[in-house]
Amino acid sequence: MSQEKILARGAEAILIQKDNLLIKRRIPKSYRIKEIDEKLRKLRTRAEAKIMKKIYGKINVPKILEQDEKTKEIIMEFINGKKLSENLDKFPLDKQKEICRKIGEEVAKLHKNNIIHSDLTTSNMILGDCQKNLFPYFIDFGLSFHSLRIEDKAVDLHLFKQALESKHYKNWQILFDSFLQGYEIYEEYLKVKKQFEKVEKRGRYKH
Repeated sequence: MSQEKILARGAEAILIQKDNLLIKRRIPKSYRIKEIDEKLRKLRTRAEAKIMKKIYGKINVPKILEQDEKTKEIIMEFINGKKLSENLDKFPLDKQKEICRKIGEEVAKLHKNNIIHSDLTTSNMILGDCQKNLFPYFIDFGLSFHSLRIEDKAVDLHLFKQALESKHYKNWQILFDSFLQGYEIYEEYLKVKKQFEKVEKRGRYKH
């Protein structure tokens, strides 16, 4: 009989491994009115699964196998790899730069499809082994949405920069430069970069 193993508990969901499957189960919130909570969890489950299905095959994400709006679960393939947040700093710097460049390329493809991740951190990425070539997989699209706005894409870049600064502070600037090198494949790169600089200035003025 298959055993369920809890891998992580977040504010919104529990991640469970069952054989070679990953189950993302949205948990009820007692502070919300039950009917509103049910509707929110149902809509968020539907939205996340829809986005992941849309981009599967375009960027590295687990394949969605099933979604259950009654139990508020998304069942997807389990990516066997290492959590990037816990392992990026263990690699030689050249390998770290290569991984961040690949992340930039993946985010460029995401933005080309007008999908904003909204939670771009190394905690939401798994390093999968693709013929001995470590490749970043994006695993959490719980906050993602569709948008054509350059501003939203610039904020995604800002979030990733902040994640590097806080979690990988030793080489964050070098790694972010590598990320941007990968992101340059996006045809609207210059527009997003210009807006990103404005977002950065706004952030500085707040402190």
